[in-house]
Amino acid sequence: MFSKARILCPVLKQKVMSAEAAAALIPAGANVGMSGFTGAGYPKAVPNALAERIKEHNTQIDPNTGEKPFRINVWTGASTAPELDGKLAEVDGIEMRLPFQSDPICRDRINTGKMNYVDLHLSEVAPYAWSGFFGNMDVAVIEVVGIREDGSLIPSSSLGNNKVWIEQADKIILEVNYKQNARLEGMHDVYYGTALPPNRKPIMLTDPAQRIGEAYLRCDTDKVIAVVETNSPDRNSPFKPSDEVSKRIAEHILAFFEDEIKRGRLPAELLPLQSGVGNIPNAVLEALDSGPYKNLTSYTEVIQDGMLKMLKSGTLAMASATAFSLSPEGIEEFDKNIEFYRNKILLRPQDISNHPEIARRLGVIAMNGLIEADIYGNVNSTHIMGSRMMNGIGGSGDFARNGYLSIFMSPSTAKGGSISAIVPMVSHVDHTEHDVKIIVTEQGLADLRGLSPRQRALEIIDKCAHPDFKEQLRDYFERACASGRGMHTPHLLNEALSWHQRFEETGSMLA
Repeated sequence: MFSKARILCPVLKQKVMSAEAAAALIPAGANVGMSGFTGAGYPKAVPNALAERIKEHNTQIDPNTGEKPFRINVWTGASTAPELDGKLAEVDGIEMRLPFQSDPICRDRINTGKMNYVDLHLSEVAPYAWSGFFGNMDVAVIEVVGIREDGSLIPSSSLGNNKVWIEQADKIILEVNYKQNARLEGMHDVYYGTALPPNRKPIMLTDPAQRIGEAYLRCDTDKVIAVVETNSPDRNSPFKPSDEVSKRIAEHILAFFEDEIKRGRLPAELLPLQSGVGNIPNAVLEALDSGPYKNLTSYTEVIQDGMLKMLKSGTLAMASATAFSLSPEGIEEFDKNIEFYRNKILLRPQDISNHPEIARRLGVIAMNGLIEADIYGNVNSTHIMGSRMMNGIGGSGDFARNGYLSIFMSPSTAKGGSISAIVPMVSHVDHTEHDVKIIVTEQGLADLRGLSPRQRALEIIDKCAHPDFKEQLRDYFERACASGRGMHTPHLLNEALSWHQRFEETGSMLA
């Protein structure tokens, strides 16, 4: 089917088989570690073949026998793609999912109680796996660019938890994807010095451009039970040009950076940037690229289109991440100019890209999205109306708690203005007020550093709330202050979540 030029290990050449044959080696109830992070570097063929096998099995179950459906537990780096999450969820093939997902079918099954979901800080997944908190990993399914003569692996377009899965799994299935650019070889930095307490040692990384590991993944060839050849692209979402709301948010952030530089609290080259995925973060990157900045650095999770543009223009000197998250145009640009990018991009395992110690040492500027924030600075980034999971916390907590600056961004309203992103009390807390330094909407930027709770409330209402909700928020705050229940963080407990209840009952948070 394909040239064997990418499978150079003689032992593993003998294990090449079809995706269907490989999928047949995964038993029901297995803990399966899949490669993949933000739609990059995930296995394409085996999950699809496994979904077909599960579908056939489950449709033949006689309900009178009490036989259980065929399901597996799926562990990844982060989100994957419809060919993996979507296909397996569609056939009711996932019992439990971790640590992050963005698939609509998965989301529906999680929120209807048909799938268990463990939402984790991405930096914690590897230590949890090493400690055995998830149980034993039965099978790892890992996409790679190629297999070297000694059995070591050339990583694909994401590293994520691949190193951990390969180490922990009893059995390994490799997908060699010929669609991935062979020139990815050498762009990875796989660190093998991590350990659990009490044996941990400092990770000696002091600059985003620094290499501390190896270019390849070590792999015990005895554990490899199948090699599958594929030729399929990553899921590439089209790049969306910044809308006016995103541009205004970006303008507020750039004005803040300029002021911080003038005050001597940020260097002219800023500090290493961490940016979540999405329209608003890309708008910030676009604004930085059009500004006076040169030789910036990034220590983040994903390389987005905006970062490629910044690397090309010289605004960004280098970017360290664990995966790509590019549009079709971004992929084309990267492949066309991969030799230019080779010395400017490093991909690391996510236990290093998201490591709290390194984020604190480098002084990362963390920029992430939010669903809602309350008037005291607590942030909900995962749950809709307190109960319904959106995607997950991802890496935002790794950087927000440990970065030099934690910036959370959002439009001030949602659902056509019927929902306020600024509320009296968040319906779910992912990032406490102690970890949130800056909140930004298109209305303005609230700098919460050094402010007491009541001062934060006034700053957030004044700077970030939409005009339609400002007076409503002020009224709540003033009545909470006058209630006599306590003046440190004033709340009216019988009203704190009434905005969410009002929305669910009437379709609007407006009183």
